Amino acid sequence: MKQLDVITFGEAMAMFMADQPGALHDARQFTMELAGAETNVAIGLARLGLEAGWVSKIGNDAFGRFIMERLKNEKVDIERVLTDKQHPTGFQLKSKVTEGDPEVQYFRKGSAASHLQVSDFNEEYFLSARHMHLTGIPLAISEQARTFAKHALAFMKEHGRTVSFDPNLRPSLWSSREEMVKEMNAAAFQADYVLPGIEEGEILTGFKHPRDIASFYLDKGVELVVIKLGEEGAFYKTAAMEETVPGFKVQEVVDTVGAGDGFAVGVISGLLERQSIREAVLRGNAIGSLAVQSPGDNDGYPTQLQLDNYIKNYLQGVKC
Repeated sequence: MKQLDVITFGEAMAMFMADQPGALHDARQFTMELAGAETNVAIGLARLGLEAGWVSKIGNDAFGRFIMERLKNEKVDIERVLTDKQHPTGFQLKSKVTEGDPEVQYFRKGSAASHLQVSDFNEEYFLSARHMHLTGIPLAISEQARTFAKHALAFMKEHGRTVSFDPNLRPSLWSSREEMVKEMNAAAFQADYVLPGIEEGEILTGFKHPRDIASFYLDKGVELVVIKLGEEGAFYKTAAMEETVPGFKVQEVVDTVGAGDGFAVGVISGLLERQSIREAVLRGNAIGSLAVQSPGDNDGYPTQLQLDNYIKNYLQGVKC
């Protein structure tokens, strides 16, 4: 069995992006792309040369086959992706915008991925990875997927693997805000690295200042908290140090979706390559800034050479 650097799991969907700007209900032509927080991360890591595996269920349909082909082309390991002949692959519609956040509508209820369950968990495959990345989405899409996620988290921690957690809040998938906060924080407290956005951090902790949000998780045993601050960059804190790492200024924001996942790619890859925390967060900021300059969720994610050159050229420009 192939040895992996990172394993992740969750729901992937076919995404129909409107070809012309405007309200989603006015769109007449769409381009099909791949969507999914965890697949974004797996693709980003694979482009940087890491071995990334993604676990899920897909339907026995055209959308499922599209997802598999796309991930195969991106060199993501899909050995443990299962086909569910009874439930469909989810999809979504996404508007095109000239600035700001696009309108997105999901068609995912009862999807194959929401039927991921503990009996689908393959211990050997998960142990082949040295790190696991978890988002809050599997915790939200169904009770079965939530149980799978909790099992995977406990298993990887028990076997000494590091875990990163990105809340990726989807309030519409939860029965209540209280349940969402409780389940998200329960998972976060078990992770080594927690990567919330500033607004997510406020919802989950009740605090507004990045330092207080980070301290909330550090006090529960988390090793590192990195809080995304949008164009301002990111704030990180450990028990021994803290710093705000400036963001990368961009000329035009095309689409913000996928920026947070790109940020996770940078931080995770940097830490696995034993960069300093600051270097890893800087890498996250760089990939996030590249992501917002392209229309697709992961179109802007770079190769290692592209990333190195981008950071080098940007920093030289700042110094000038």
